[in-house]
Amino acid sequence: MSAGGAFGGNRGARPVPPEKGVFPLDHMHLCDQEKKEYISCLKTSGHKSEICRHLSKKYLECRMEKNLMAKQDMSELGFTTDDKSQESKMKIQNEMEG
Repeated sequence: MSAGGAFGGNRGARPVPPEKGVFPLDHMHLCDQEKKEYISCLKTSGHKSEICRHLSKKYLECRMEKNLMAKQDMSELGFTTDDKSQESKMKIQNEMEG
């Protein structure tokens, strides 16, 4: 027998929190519109997240504004100042394809 729990966990070991911490769920649906736009974009783009990056940023900014996550500089979350020009390129590309 192993010393682990029923699902392979180590009993008595303290869990380690995620690097960025835990943030509350959006029970009041304060950022639902941004979430829906992002998910819709993922579906229409064949789940190519780079095409929907601007909407991901918009969703995270909403969460920060509504105190659903800690406020952070977007560069700490992997966004750069170049993302704005990339967003414009993606919009133009989508308009040409659609």
